[in-house]
Amino acid sequence: MSTELVRGKTTKILVLNPNSSKAMTDGLKGVIDSIDLSYSTEIYTYTAPEPSPASINDGKDLQHSCQTVLADLQSRYHQSEFPYDGVLIACYSVHPLVSCMQRAGAYSSSVTGIFEASVLAALSLLRDGDAWGIVTTGKWWEEHLANGVDSFLGAKAREDPNPRFRGVESTGLNASDFHNGVDPAVVRQKLKEATQRLLAKGGVKVILMGCAGMAGLDTIIRSAASEAQGEKFAYSELHVIDGVRAGIMQVEQMIKHQRLLPRQPS
Repeated sequence: MSTELVRGKTTKILVLNPNSSKAMTDGLKGVIDSIDLSYSTEIYTYTAPEPSPASINDGKDLQHSCQTVLADLQSRYHQSEFPYDGVLIACYSVHPLVSCMQRAGAYSSSVTGIFEASVLAALSLLRDGDAWGIVTTGKWWEEHLANGVDSFLGAKAREDPNPRFRGVESTGLNASDFHNGVDPAVVRQKLKEATQRLLAKGGVKVILMGCAGMAGLDTIIRSAASEAQGEKFAYSELHVIDGVRAGIMQVEQMIKHQRLLPRQPS
């Protein structure tokens, strides 16, 4: 009896960490392993080489990391040799790599960042009257991410604000502090304080973890929410979104939609 392959296609997604911290990339693996994906979907990770900074803390770091990664990818792959179907930029920011790789089209048609993916996930979970916000690392990110939300959703820089967006609260820590060099008790306390400031703004039912380095720390946010508004709210009503998890699921869907495009007639 002969057999014929009717369907089957492996999907390869690259989770790209644009900073040079291998420890931060390793910290994403627990989240990656927890995602319910098709068995045919393979996830690969990439850590940017030096001189990309070990922690991206401002606009200069964003540009530097973008230049370093693009140069490295160009040295590794010719346009026809890029082996991944989709790319997720694992830096919680309006990272220039997202638009650069989307415009280039040489790597994949399915490219997004964990910031963009998390915002879309938040909007999909809101019910009438619900609000959402972001908890992030350093003070610099508050304005950067708030402006990023406005731009992504088509608002006009605070002139036409998003009434359901309660803004960004920061911990005062850097991304690398969440997994290295800072007492875990300090990390926990600062993250809880930022969470409770956001919840105090009212109506928040969705919190976005605004740093790839926060991967796996959603339990701290829920603990803070429980202290502020009770266990029922924290564990039955509040959504805490990890951008890496949201991003991988979104990239997988982007790839599927790209495959639905009809072929151009010859």
